[in-house]
Amino acid sequence: MAGTQFTHIFSYEELKEATNGFSPLKELGDGGFGTVYKGKLRDGRIVAVKRLYQNNNRRAEQFMNEVDILSRLQHPNLVSLYGCTTSTSSELLLVYEYVSNGTVADHLHGPRSYENALTWPIRLSIAMETANALAYLHAVEPPVIHRDVKTNNILLDNEFHVKVGDFGLSRLFPSDVSHVSTFPMGTPGYVDPVYHECYQLTDRSDVYSFGVVLVELISSKPAVDLSRTRDEINLANLALNMIQRSELDELVDPALGFQSNWEIRRMISLVAELAFQCLQSDRDMRPSIKEVLEALKIIEKGGHDGDKLEKEKLSKDSHLVQSGANFSPVTVMNRWESSSTTPNTSL
Repeated sequence: MAGTQFTHIFSYEELKEATNGFSPLKELGDGGFGTVYKGKLRDGRIVAVKRLYQNNNRRAEQFMNEVDILSRLQHPNLVSLYGCTTSTSSELLLVYEYVSNGTVADHLHGPRSYENALTWPIRLSIAMETANALAYLHAVEPPVIHRDVKTNNILLDNEFHVKVGDFGLSRLFPSDVSHVSTFPMGTPGYVDPVYHECYQLTDRSDVYSFGVVLVELISSKPAVDLSRTRDEINLANLALNMIQRSELDELVDPALGFQSNWEIRRMISLVAELAFQCLQSDRDMRPSIKEVLEALKIIEKGGHDGDKLEKEKLSKDSHLVQSGANFSPVTVMNRWESSSTTPNTSL
């Protein structure tokens, strides 16, 4: 495993001690491949310990994959891997930095939603930092496709800064190919429909998933809700329908000030348009995550660089972006011209 020579090896006994024998009282949550516990190492560090499920016949593969990928990466918006047990250990354990403030999903529509802590500025910052992390992944060599971008995998610290985690499904992506053919994996509600139907994974698959995250941030609705009507169980479909029908008022979380604050209304409308582009069924019509990040930066600045964005990023399609306050849901019907579907290889 390239890079794993720098990964610290913990003993099973040390991690069992750190988590009080994997006490249920220490559980932070369950992931797709294991249970995560809060622990305290002998050197005093507070950590999160992922204990892979014993009955998962792919656990060794997921373990090796996550160690291999995370040992290559270092970014302020990615969860840091502190170490692991050996791959031959009877228990496969991964040790990460502890991120104290729960997940974005917890705060949007989970057990912490009652706190109403995610104001619009914080949500926009979460979107930008998540896009920044994904842009880094897509730009490293070889590029990394996360393949499970969702609000449950976006952790928050006490200042609401982002740490993207859970790389069990991630894939190293050759920079000289347009896609990788692989069996579709991911979380329902977030999986790129092209990937699901054609088994073709690209960097635009992460962009689609990020589009769902953007809609969650503006709506506070979960990605999948069986109580919604059949064609709107998936939040992506619900959002596309409402934006096309100019019903953004019904989609946006009313607590954000969409009705009462013109500036917030304008910014949320811009983010909704960006999400619409990310969720296009034709992946060639989706922007790259780098383009998404640039657009979010302009939105955060108040859209005053709208003309610059139009000239520099969207010169091939002058109908997509209108300047400043003239940006309306109608414009998302037009095509985002993207120069390539291959991963970006430079920051």
